[in-house]
Amino acid sequence: MGDRYVVIGGGLAGLAATVWLSEAGKNVTLLERRGQLGGRTHAMRAETVDDIPDNGQHVIASGYQHLYRYLTSVGTRQHIAFPKSSTLRWPDGRKVTMQTTGVGAIRTLFGVHPDASWADRLRAARATLRLGWQALHQPADLADLTTEQWFERVGMPAPAREALWDWLALGIAAEPVARESAKVFANVMATGFRVGVKHRTPVTIGYPTVDLDTLYIAGALKVFAERGVDVRYRAVARKIRIENGSVTAVLLADGTEVPADAVVCAVPNSNIGGLLDDLPEHPEIYAAADKLGYTPIVSTNLYLDRPLGTESAFEGLIGGTGVIDEVFDRQLMHGRNTDRAWLYCLTTSGAYEQIHKSNDDIVDEQMALLRRYYPAARDARVVQAQVVKMPKATFSQVVGTDALRPPQQTSVPSLVLAGDWTATDWSATMESAVQSAAKAVDLLLK
Repeated sequence: MGDRYVVIGGGLAGLAATVWLSEAGKNVTLLERRGQLGGRTHAMRAETVDDIPDNGQHVIASGYQHLYRYLTSVGTRQHIAFPKSSTLRWPDGRKVTMQTTGVGAIRTLFGVHPDASWADRLRAARATLRLGWQALHQPADLADLTTEQWFERVGMPAPAREALWDWLALGIAAEPVARESAKVFANVMATGFRVGVKHRTPVTIGYPTVDLDTLYIAGALKVFAERGVDVRYRAVARKIRIENGSVTAVLLADGTEVPADAVVCAVPNSNIGGLLDDLPEHPEIYAAADKLGYTPIVSTNLYLDRPLGTESAFEGLIGGTGVIDEVFDRQLMHGRNTDRAWLYCLTTSGAYEQIHKSNDDIVDEQMALLRRYYPAARDARVVQAQVVKMPKATFSQVVGTDALRPPQQTSVPSLVLAGDWTATDWSATMESAVQSAAKAVDLLLK
């Protein structure tokens, strides 16, 4: 295989593939259709308060081994923190501390609802063990069930679902449990168990202590500069040219061609159309990409004139809008200066209704939500607000989609696929994107 490697797409999968190909001494060109790298993962500007928030708040699991490899490669691995606990709140003022590490994390799995009776806790413990067993030894019909149906089958009591399992499942797959594929959730659980056993530590949840540009992009740009990677912005790829069973070039929208001996196609499933027309199996890949569909996510950055009184870096709001409601305190996460305002980030996964509302309506809705849970929010003034709507934030992980994700390998050895929507051990996560890149790069370097 020759020296001209081309990566299409500057999201996390494309960044990782480019970094690792350049580490292997390859001559790499990275094509990005927009004016910045990062894809669906990047920082923004908030001019009024002179701040750099993110386009959406990320959490990171301790089992994300491929993501940590990437962060080590770009020199930012130290910017991940793992808190020992988080907080769950109810509208009536009740709250509980949810342990995320050690023995306390096991108690969390078995029920932390303040109204849970001992009988509820015993039922939750039994149901949790059943979930774990069935995740590792999956029933034949699991792919035909929603996560909600799976919870009902194992007898997960309502308090445990309300305090943990429903929003944990939605946070993993960005779909409400009544739509989400039980197999997707089971696969993630099984992967978590295997990683935990391998590293002899339970999988826990952490967060970045810096903005996403610093975490994912700045270090990559430094690597690219040191290794001579050719990064081309506003380069819209239209087609990967294949002749005699080998990649020869990438055709751009402006009519020019980028010569290539190998290509990593690292674009979302929403952008794959047309690129693979010369690939024999392209109809099947296009059909899978289309059937996977999209899940919307809405993120809101609220700059307030006073603190909310949060106790944890991220807190779960129970009984809110029926979808996952989490409040991220960027002061606790980043140690940011509060001379101008306090920043709180709210992320709504599976935001099928919210995505169609105006920005002002979303801000009003989110402030009303905060006022239900935090007394300090009742008189708070919004200094600046940013609403980030992502109609196609991830591929949809509903019932019937489990077997659709294509492998990284294609029938043309010099063409590989990458992206969180391709087949990996995880759901639509940063780890899935980077794991796909690792698999794609390994295929090309064989």
